[in-house]
Order: sequence, then C-alpha cells, then structure tokens
Amino acid sequence: MDISNLQVIKASGEKAKFSIDRVAESLRRSGANDALVKSTLEKLKTELYDGISTKEIYNRAFSLLRKGNNTSASKYKLKTAIYELGPTGFPFEKFIAALLNHSGYKTETGKIYQGKCVTHEIDVEAKTDEKLILIECKFHNAGRNSDVKTPLYIDSRFRDIKNFRNNNNKLDFEEAWVVTNTRFTADAIKYGKCSDLKLMSWDYPIGEGLKDKIDRLGLYPVTVSTLLSEREKNFLLSRDVVLCQDLINDNFYLDHLGINNPRKKRILKEMDELCKH
Repeated sequence: MDISNLQVIKASGEKAKFSIDRVAESLRRSGANDALVKSTLEKLKTELYDGISTKEIYNRAFSLLRKGNNTSASKYKLKTAIYELGPTGFPFEKFIAALLNHSGYKTETGKIYQGKCVTHEIDVEAKTDEKLILIECKFHNAGRNSDVKTPLYIDSRFRDIKNFRNNNNKLDFEEAWVVTNTRFTADAIKYGKCSDLKLMSWDYPIGEGLKDKIDRLGLYPVTVSTLLSEREKNFLLSRDVVLCQDLINDNFYLDHLGINNPRKKRILKEMDELCKH
C-alpha cells in the first residue's frame, strides 16, 4: 500500500503523519543490522492501515523483530519496559537510583527532609564527595506528559528545604532534578531552564535523555526481558532487583523462582548481551 499519506494515532489521541524513517531509526538503535531492518520494514508495510495506532505499529514491529533477533527486540521494547516499572512509580525511583549508583553517585530513596514550612519526602537523594542532589521522579502512563505545574511544584518544595537548611547553617543542595519516563511540555522545559532545575525525560536533554543514558551505559531494567514472565519480573522488582546487571550479579533469584537451568542460561545470556555496550 501507499504509506506516503498514512495517518497514525498517537498515545495522546492526536493524529500524525506516519514516518517509516522514524521506525527504521528505532530498529537500528535496537542493534538490528541493515538486513534485519529492511526485512522487518518490508513485512511491516504490508500490515499498516490508515488510522493505525502507534502502539499497534510498535507491537507488530516488535513481534517481527523478535523473530529475527531476540536481543534487538528487547532493546526495542525499552520504552514499554519502563512503563512496566509502574503503576506505583516506586520501582521507577529505584531504577533512577540504580542508574545513578552505576554513574558514581551514592543514593538513598524516600528520605524525609524538614522544610521551613513543612516536611518533604524526597524520591532520590544522590551525592558525591563534592555534590548533593535532590531528585523527584514523575512516572506517567503512555500519552501523558509532565506540564509546567510539575517543575513549579517541585521548585517550591526544594526552595522550602533550602530555606530551612540555610537558616540552620547546614550543607546546601547544589542541584535539584526532575526526572520523568515520558516527556516535558515546552513550558515545563522553559521554567526548568529559568529556575535552574535540571530536567530529564525520555529524550531530553538531547543526547542525555533517559533512553540515551540507558543505551550508552547498558543499564537496562529487568522488565526489558522477553524471556521473563510478568510474575517473574514483579518478583524481582519486589526484591529491588531492578537492573539486568543486578540479576547477572545475583542470579540466585532465578533459583528462588524455580527456573530450570536451561531456561536460566537463556535468560542470563539475554541479560549479558543487553548489558554489553
């Protein structure tokens, strides 16, 4: 079919023009070679129709990719794997803390700080010998972004904490971050820049967004696995085994799940190939 004027439905409900180049790029970023990208796109074109949802396109591309390369399929489903860290958002906080731990920070989650006016529970505290950072994590389902109210609200919380700490001559925080698994609106980004809040989303800042950091560091969540069941993933998350790298180091959790040795080897092989970067 002619896909030049094909309209797709985004997660937000908006219509957009279909881009085969965007799908091709996402397949390449998953590690698929040129031959696999070409064959996947050729098969995918035969299954498209006007008004198809981007979610359906993703599901079909993922299914085709999985038949050709399981590791590439796992990397391709990264965005969905992040959604699977929900719905409470707490595993997402653990995931962000784990990313920072592997980047040289010492982290704690759920710490309580006294502000000048009220007390505050902070999602993640990250520190080095020279720097102390407070991080708020905003987890959303597909189709929902963080608007300007998010940095406005969080900025007021950080200011309340800083005012109390300054009055008591205690160590001040050098940075405040807001991290989301989806995206920020233009006004949210504008406010973040103006107020010196560091914002990080799925693809912002360009080249330093969540996806780029995960791919570059090879620090994938266990939910990215195509071999683990939903029950098994939830078990691992409940034990704070958030990263594939964590499971490689502590693979006895697979024994607790009653996974036999042949399947265990396949799972660990998948994890090991994902973590190579």
